[in-house]
Amino acid sequence: MTEMLPLFAIVAVIVALAAVAALVVVLWRGRNPAEPQAAVMAELAQAQSATGQRLETMIRMLGDRQSQLQHAVNERLDSVSHRLGDSLQKTTAHTTEHLQKLHERLAVIDTAQKNITNLATQVTSLQSVLANKQSRGAFGQWRMESIIQDCLPKGAYAFQHTLSNRMRPDCCVFMPDKRVLVIDAKFPLESVTAYRDAKSDDERKAAAQRMRTDVGKHVVDIAEKYLIPGETQEYALMFVPSEAVYAEVYDGFDDLVQKAYRARVVLMSPSLLMLAIALVQQSQKDIRMREAADEIRDEIGRLMKDVGLLGDRIRKLQTHFNQSTEDIRQSIISIEKIEGRGERIQQVEFGADLSADANVIPAPMTRKLEAGE
Repeated sequence: MTEMLPLFAIVAVIVALAAVAALVVVLWRGRNPAEPQAAVMAELAQAQSATGQRLETMIRMLGDRQSQLQHAVNERLDSVSHRLGDSLQKTTAHTTEHLQKLHERLAVIDTAQKNITNLATQVTSLQSVLANKQSRGAFGQWRMESIIQDCLPKGAYAFQHTLSNRMRPDCCVFMPDKRVLVIDAKFPLESVTAYRDAKSDDERKAAAQRMRTDVGKHVVDIAEKYLIPGETQEYALMFVPSEAVYAEVYDGFDDLVQKAYRARVVLMSPSLLMLAIALVQQSQKDIRMREAADEIRDEIGRLMKDVGLLGDRIRKLQTHFNQSTEDIRQSIISIEKIEGRGERIQQVEFGADLSADANVIPAPMTRKLEAGE
């Protein structure tokens, strides 16, 4: 548009010049009325023709400039459209990439949410299990059985084994001295839970007293039911299925622990039970090794006897082998002598001048046999 303004200005100037020329002619005509009408018309026609030519030239120039301007505007519009298209394409690609990353993160968040939900469900299930006394006892029994089964071979233990007094402890481990080690997996966890949940000092004291009473009664029951002289070991194990509960009992109830020791009942956490069972397994292995020592020595004696017989037979075989080697060596010497004789026989030359009338046939060469041939 800025390029079109000078064109309109030029056209306006030309029109103004044409009007001024026409005005000059009219004034000049007014001053010279005697001039013929034809001459005036001719001048006007000539001026109009010149003005028309100039207008056509300006219009053509104006059209050319307008075409150039339109071409430049089109080129600029194409460039702007191309840049805008590239920018939109890049923006779309970036937006798509960010959306994909966002979807991936949302998928990860969904997976984590599902895992959290599953974990919450499992925690709720575990809480419900621990809240029920029978379920909690089954849980402690299962954990104790898992430790025993992982550490001891089959035949070295028995679950719900019946003693001579018709009592059936949770587990009996058969020791090398034929006396069983009794393990009880039941523990009064209600009193521990009440002690933990106590809000005031009075509630805590009442819960502590309840805990001492419940655990002490259970210790006395184990000692009376599962400690049989000559049949069981001198000590029985009371399994506590939680490391935290075991630590809390040992830290806050030392008198209860000492009472259990005096009753020959030992409290065992899962890690301590695993250690104790590992020691039992090692002791059983040592006993089996000592019992098998005599048999091992007998087997070693028989093995050494067999080795001595094998050595005698190998030495006899070596003697036969040496004799065979000597016989083979003598045989090879005889073969070499026979081959030498054959070669000498092949090298015998007869006379080349024998004629057809020769009546004497040469006798073969005689040689005295040597010793050993």
